Amino acid sequence: MEPSSAYGFSAFLAQSDPVARSALCILLLMSLMTWYLIVKKTVDWLVVRRSEECFLRDFWGAPSLDVAAVSLEKSGPRDPFAVLAQQALRAAKHHATHAGSRLDEAGSANEFLTRAMRNAIDAQALRAETGLSLLASVGATAPFVGLFGTVWGVYNALVSIGMTGQGTLDKVAGPVGEALIMTALGLAVAIPAVLAYNAFVRRNRLMGAKLDAFAHDLFALLGTGVALARPER
Repeated sequence: MEPSSAYGFSAFLAQSDPVARSALCILLLMSLMTWYLIVKKTVDWLVVRRSEECFLRDFWGAPSLDVAAVSLEKSGPRDPFAVLAQQALRAAKHHATHAGSRLDEAGSANEFLTRAMRNAIDAQALRAETGLSLLASVGATAPFVGLFGTVWGVYNALVSIGMTGQGTLDKVAGPVGEALIMTALGLAVAIPAVLAYNAFVRRNRLMGAKLDAFAHDLFALLGTGVALARPER
């Protein structure tokens, strides 16, 4: 056998047992889920960001609430600002019509509107956090899965060397080095997951702050009935 074919990742796969291959499959599955979430959430964020800019420009540029409601129809269901505005307008109209005929409608109009807007913001926050627990779990466990594969590979390599009685450096370095591939793969899976998790958490925090600011302005508008004017930020 040629030296180039006796060592390397292909040789590690050929010599590994079902336990090591199972660890490798787990890492592969973790990597696929991580990159799926990274791509999906990044695309969703780009779509929401573009929709957000168009919606806020049309909404605050409208001369009245009736005209502003038209901009809600143009926004997609994934725009958190449009969803919040829809919930707020629907809540204000509903309370004005029914005036607290049920327990969940009790209280003043401002209290009912506050609850409706807070529920809408919480729902958007839960939606934005979807998949983050998986990224955190992958980032925390992938290095240990790779380490387990390395330990198991080193164990098998040492057992094989002990059975053959060939303990020279050239016989030990190859199998042990191949087993260390699992540690590298574990880190390769964990690092993107950790970086993506931190980036998405920061993005969600900024989006939550923007939603709170928009909710405050919208609450003041619905409470006072003043004509729309786009706030300066």
